[in-house]
Amino acid sequence: MKTNVTFSFIAVLLLLGGIVNAQKFAHINSQELLASMPESDSAQATIENMAIDFGTQLEEMQVELNKKYDDYLTNRDRYTDLIRQTKESEIADMNERIQQFQAIAQQELENQRNTLLRPILEKANNAVKAVAEENGFIYVFDLSLGNPIYFSEESVDILPMVKVKLKL
Repeated sequence: MKTNVTFSFIAVLLLLGGIVNAQKFAHINSQELLASMPESDSAQATIENMAIDFGTQLEEMQVELNKKYDDYLTNRDRYTDLIRQTKESEIADMNERIQQFQAIAQQELENQRNTLLRPILEKANNAVKAVAEENGFIYVFDLSLGNPIYFSEESVDILPMVKVKLKL
């Protein structure tokens, strides 16, 4: 009985060893893939143009604030207490509006980035999944997420296959 259990255990280990050896691993640099997709360029250009527009508006607001502040500093001694308090309040309000604009602009840029890049990322991920399934890979590691400590030469770089799948 003990020999049968030992023999069965060894048979299971050999079977599992054969399964492990048959597993196929692959890797890809997703940043390189995304950079090669023409849709990424147009999305990035749209985001950059939006950022430039926001930057221009922010700069105009900052110039206006600086003018008000300089005017305040120049004339502060001549102002009555009421006018001085009013000018200080205007400057503080304008500074707050600039900070709000910056925060909202940053959020809008992030939303635009997500909106434009989501379909591109989905297209890339679907192509990676299709190539992985067609070639029997059980794992695909993304090298752009950081340097792996080690990967064997037996791991297949699927970037060329994904590019073919996407007709790039």
